[in-house]
Amino acid sequence: MTSTVRTVLGDIRPGELGVCDAHDHLFLRSPQLPGQELDDLSSARAELTAFRAAGGDAVVQWTPYGMGRRTADLPGLSRATGVHLVCATGLHQAAHYAPESLDRLNGSLAELFVTELTEGIGGSGVRAGLIKVAGGFHGLDAHARRTMTAAAEAHHATGAPIAVHLELGTGALDVLDLLCGESGVPGHRVILGHLNRSPDPVVQRQAAESGCWLAFDGPSRAHHATDWRMPEAVLALAEAGYGDRLLLGGDTVIAGARSVDGGPGMPYLLRRVRPRLAEALGAELVHRILGEHPGQAFAVHWT
Repeated sequence: MTSTVRTVLGDIRPGELGVCDAHDHLFLRSPQLPGQELDDLSSARAELTAFRAAGGDAVVQWTPYGMGRRTADLPGLSRATGVHLVCATGLHQAAHYAPESLDRLNGSLAELFVTELTEGIGGSGVRAGLIKVAGGFHGLDAHARRTMTAAAEAHHATGAPIAVHLELGTGALDVLDLLCGESGVPGHRVILGHLNRSPDPVVQRQAAESGCWLAFDGPSRAHHATDWRMPEAVLALAEAGYGDRLLLGGDTVIAGARSVDGGPGMPYLLRRVRPRLAEALGAELVHRILGEHPGQAFAVHWT
């Protein structure tokens, strides 16, 4: 079995990914965020440049199908900034789409995901490197079950990892029951996002037992239990034996959150989060979380 990370410039070895923001967005558009779109190419380039200057080597963009990925612009951004970029296929919650856009997806979602993973996205020549799906608040509605079932089918066909938005950090065990239990996806091929938003240590340990990746992403948001509880939660998982399952990301979703527009942005992960976690966990483990784990988590396994 061969493992590669599928970047927008082609496949690389997992160890070549480097220091990685494991969950972020360069471009994103949603009816839930009117007037706050991430859609400016020059700002995206400036943000990546700032991230690179802070010591970053790679960004995984979780923006899925139909949410303004601007896939054709990603190779140029990667070349210009020297930052590896990985982009996603998949679907977010139904609320992030106009109803008519979902109505047009009458065919097989799994077929769409596989096409974008193997042939490319919309004629851009860029292949997706992961499948992004989303749960609901403490549960899975019909849309979530449909997209996750399709993601599982696409995973089995391609070996691509599945990254999951957990609404406010909830529903992790329901997601794992569906993906790993009903659909047979190996736990280590699933990345659970936003666990910091619901800092329940019992659920986090139960989720970790599946072998899945635990992403603590979206720091610096006052209305989420993030920065001030993250070191405690991550340390507890490491002490319980799950230090090799951890990922960190920034999850910039609106223009005003970019560092170049006055927000914390992508560099915050390395400027502020990294040293704070190093105090709690030790620099060696934080180095592995940022520099080794993403290459393992986002690798595509194929024979």
